[in-house]
Formats: sequence, C-alpha cells, structure tokens
Amino acid sequence: MSTRVTKKRKEIDKLFAEGKVYRLEDAIEAIKNAPRAKFDETVELSINLSLDPKDPAQAIRGTALLPHGTGRNVRVLVLCRPEDEKKAKEAGADFAGSEELIKKISGGWCDFDVAIATSSMMKEIAKLGRVLGPRGLMPNPKTGTVTDDLPKTIKEVKKGKIEFKMDKQGGIHVGAGKVSFEKEALRDNIMQLIKSIISSNQNMNKPQSIKSMFLSTTMGAGLRLDISEFKK
Repeated sequence: MSTRVTKKRKEIDKLFAEGKVYRLEDAIEAIKNAPRAKFDETVELSINLSLDPKDPAQAIRGTALLPHGTGRNVRVLVLCRPEDEKKAKEAGADFAGSEELIKKISGGWCDFDVAIATSSMMKEIAKLGRVLGPRGLMPNPKTGTVTDDLPKTIKEVKKGKIEFKMDKQGGIHVGAGKVSFEKEALRDNIMQLIKSIISSNQNMNKPQSIKSMFLSTTMGAGLRLDISEFKK
C-alpha cells in the first residue's frame, strides 16, 4: 500500500495542527482556507458531554433557529386532516395529506427531511414510529413538530430551524451551515446553536458538563474549540 502523502493532504495538515485548541473565529478561518471538496460541505458542530444519556433528566434534546439557515433545501412533509392540506401547501410544505401519505410511509418511503403533524393526527401516525423513529423523523411535541400552527412551524423549518439530540454515547452532532457561507454567517449560526444547546437543559450549566467541542466539515478533520469561549 502506498504511503505517499498528497499535496492536498499536506495543505490540510498545515492548517489543522494536531492537538491545537482554536477560538471559534480561528477555526472558521481554517475551515474556509482549507482545500475544498467538489461539493459544498456541511460545517458540523460536535459536542461531547459528561452527562448520562440513560438518565431522562440529563437527556439533551431541542431545537435551534439558525439565523442564516442551513444552506440546503429542506423537504417538509405535513400529516394533517384534508381541511388543513391547502394551508400547509401554501405555507411551503412539499407534501401534505393523511391516509395516502401514511400508507406510503408505512411502505418505507421517506423522501423528505422533516415531518410535521397536527395534534389531531397523533393517533393515526403512532404506527409510523417503526419507520420514522430510527431515521429521526417522527413528529414530536418536544421539538415543535407536532403543532396546530402549521404556517409558523413550516416557515421556521424552511428558514433554518433544526433539531439536536444527544446520542447514546453522550454526544451531539449537528450541521451549522455550509462552507460557502460567509464567515460572519457561520459564526452567527454556530453561536446560536451552542446557545440553544446550553439553554436546553439546566444540567448544561454544571461545571465540566461539556468535555470537548469540535468543528469540522463533511470531509475534513475536526478542530478542537476552546470551550471557555462559550461559558460566558
């Protein structure tokens, strides 16, 4: 096997010094200056927590409205009564309906990014848990995806409202924008995301609740962030 180091790899190694801790603005600068992939990579925030994911009181889950959006077209599905379909479509939903969509999803179709449901549909969609649950698409009141204010919810999701959730290893991994974003836009999005995560649970205010925090791109290495910058 060849051990030749490519020119691109050398350029990346210069920017991403192993063991270095970055201020947020410096990390964004490094990401913006790194060699680009052939597609617009997602900038991802990863946080490792000292909280117990098995303890419901310590579980971290919530939403954040990114001020500059996600940089991608979010396909929204709305499960609602026939009388609400027109309202949902006018608000920007890509798909809206009830029985026909439920049957389609039960068969394994999941060609959408976010599923929203009205409260009157909860009984009917309960059976979709086995399909939507593993994919993180099941409507949930805690994340605002079960609602009776369809126009507001759909517009927020389209604008940049995202969900974050702690995994079984005590980590949170969520996209905060695209590499093509202006540096200020990325910083605004990341700061809002971190603020939303910290304020989502009182346990996040405990000392050492955050073990480490990294910023990376889809194809790039992770940059360790200076946690003290976000504890003000």
